[in-house]
Amino acid sequence: MMRKINYLPLTGINSCVLVFLLLISSCRQAPASKKHDSAKTGSAELKYAKGFAIDYYEGYKIVSIYSGIGPTADTTEYVLLAKGAKAPEGYTKAQLITIPVRSIVAMSSTHVAQADFAGVAGTIVGLGSFKYITSPVVRKNIAAGKVKDVGVDGTMNDEMLISMKPGLVIVMGNPDARFSKYETLTNAGVSVMLNSEWLETTPLGRAEWVKVMAALTNKEEPVSRKFNAIEKEYKRLAQIGRNAKTKPSVISGMPYKGVWNVPDGDSYMARFFKDAGTNYKWSSIKGKGSLALNFETVAPEALKADFWLNAGYVDSKKDIRAIDARYADFRPFKTGKVFNFNKRLNDLGANDYWESGAVSPHLILADLIKILHPELLPGHQLFYYKQLN
Repeated sequence: MMRKINYLPLTGINSCVLVFLLLISSCRQAPASKKHDSAKTGSAELKYAKGFAIDYYEGYKIVSIYSGIGPTADTTEYVLLAKGAKAPEGYTKAQLITIPVRSIVAMSSTHVAQADFAGVAGTIVGLGSFKYITSPVVRKNIAAGKVKDVGVDGTMNDEMLISMKPGLVIVMGNPDARFSKYETLTNAGVSVMLNSEWLETTPLGRAEWVKVMAALTNKEEPVSRKFNAIEKEYKRLAQIGRNAKTKPSVISGMPYKGVWNVPDGDSYMARFFKDAGTNYKWSSIKGKGSLALNFETVAPEALKADFWLNAGYVDSKKDIRAIDARYADFRPFKTGKVFNFNKRLNDLGANDYWESGAVSPHLILADLIKILHPELLPGHQLFYYKQLN
């Protein structure tokens, strides 16, 4: 049996798990008619990301966040302008954000990674949870009492946030709630921005969301320079992986509450598999989410697969066998070719794969190629992944 859901691999130790089973975000805020006070000077160059746009005008910037995909996608708009600058006319429904933003509340570890990438992790003053963070800068500030736990999205402490008066609260889109759920904050003058990087269908598309953070903090030049370097390296590695002579078969994940979620063919994880040079059973499935399968559907593939990747919570083959003895019959289990993305865990169990990995797709791809085709990257040492023994 199968059904479609959006895809984020299950880890259970990261705030991203909150959206593992989410459908396309339905947050809506219709843009008003616009009257620009000054000339447009340009737009951010976006090669991969489909979920946002950044337009530049004399004296301000317009960030548009799309809460869906395609021409019918709804748009939430933000006017970014310097302190004391006059806001442009025609944006009565858009939120005004003073830039550079100097205090940020981040509801996901991916937002922390984007801030780290831009060199502004020190601006983070609030988090949805301390448990899932690996950034040394942020963890140092947590220890120093400079960062507050504001509660996860949906149960945020609005009174605390209002009293903090942060420059911006960054949240993830949720199909169970409209943007109006944040009206208490926005009516009190607290800006709330949607971040939908998890809806992107390519690894570089997810990483390109760092350009939103760049616009918010006036870091466009260094961020673009860093992103271009990552793009160049990812494309180099993808050429190596795609040209591999062999295409080993892979299975991904592990059942959770009886459902085995595997990446759709258009999902960013399936793109990783493709660029790493694999034979992935469900690569032809259309959609950027996941297929929810049962054990009986995946098992025939697992019994003959060459590799088992992204096994989730487990840290050893013993852990896997303890969950279900049938897993020991899978070929990758027998041959020892089980690899998980939990090499970089901190003392609290936070997994850096879900943090810096979101903006470092080249390192993830290098790991996958090293695992699947070790002869192609003989000098690479696994960064996010490790072999389970």
